[in-house]
Amino acid sequence: MLDLDLLHAFVSVVDAGGFTRAGERVHRTQSTVSQQIRRLEAATGRPLFARTGRQVQLTEDGERLLGYARRILALSAEAKAAMAREAPAVVLRLGMPDDVAVAALTRTVAAFATAHPDVRLAVRCGLSLDLAAGLERGDLDVALMKREPGRSGARASWREDLVWVAAASAAPPDDPVPLVAFPHGCLYRNRAIDTLERAGRPWRIAYECPNLVGIQAAVDGGLGVALLEKRALLPGQRVLGPESGLPHVPASELALCLRRDAPPVAEALADVVAAFCADPQMLARAA
Repeated sequence: MLDLDLLHAFVSVVDAGGFTRAGERVHRTQSTVSQQIRRLEAATGRPLFARTGRQVQLTEDGERLLGYARRILALSAEAKAAMAREAPAVVLRLGMPDDVAVAALTRTVAAFATAHPDVRLAVRCGLSLDLAAGLERGDLDVALMKREPGRSGARASWREDLVWVAAASAAPPDDPVPLVAFPHGCLYRNRAIDTLERAGRPWRIAYECPNLVGIQAAVDGGLGVALLEKRALLPGQRVLGPESGLPHVPASELALCLRRDAPPVAEALADVVAAFCADPQMLARAA
């Protein structure tokens, strides 16, 4: 076994060009450095320096050892750095729709991230269709998404009451019913079209937008009616029903799902999201 301190002293003498300067580098006296070199020579059984006056020169054995000494010291430093390095952060990927009190839920998720500095949180807002696909592919660990009720596999679920929403000043819609809708594949869009067709009412897409802010702006502007969860109703908007010629729409479901092999900390995040969704006051907050 070659002592690292002795190897360090040896390399320092070579790099400094002498025992005195080497002592200054390693913060030891010249006599201490000389003693360390003698101990190293005793350990290797070979003379490492040819001493001529104040000059020191490596012997053939010293030159042979020098390469090994540098590699051993470098490897030791690398090992120390690797062991001292903090464990890599756990990446946790959350998907959620942007029409579920997104600002309030984002603040809740941000508080979770602050309380778990060892977790690197990545949040994606999008259509439930895309979130479900991301969960299936393994791109998401936890997903809060809209779906048809009664399906299995959810950590928790909540009923969503769907209503037709229009501007407060809007008249009952004529045929074809002008729909303000999310893009193709959205559960609400599919429900709206299917329900109108079953009722025998023609329809058209008057405005299409991938986010709730745009949908609500179009409704406020009188461009048409939108099928939304009743919590999304804003001041200046009203619910239309059978008296306006619009059929009743069955409830849908907000589901919280986890990837099968998600990291253990995903359970903690799911608990936080579930508590948020279980609180009607929290879930109703649009901002």
